[in-house]
Amino acid sequence: MSKKGDLLVPIHIDDELFDEVITSTALLNLASGEISRVEYQGYDEGTSGLPWENEEYDFSCGKLSNAGKDVEFSIQVNKTTGQYSVTASELQEIKQKAAALFSGIPAGS
Repeated sequence: MSKKGDLLVPIHIDDELFDEVITSTALLNLASGEISRVEYQGYDEGTSGLPWENEEYDFSCGKLSNAGKDVEFSIQVNKTTGQYSVTASELQEIKQKAAALFSGIPAGS
């Protein structure tokens, strides 16, 4: 759950299945790594179930975009709660890459 002052950024999520990619939009909390407000595009989870419940589910990845530049990252799914999130180390890497990419500074400088 986000708190006042948390920075929520819009992201795209791809849930990869054996022969299909299910796309959604969501908000990534840059303080906690939690992902909220997932909205599937052209996919009815009420009829088809959640993507990660499908036996052909492989993995989920995310993309943070700004001015035509992207940062891609791995997403974890808690299959008990259905919560999407990124790990602490992945979140730190996202922050570093995003800061470098969006400011025009080469990563690692």
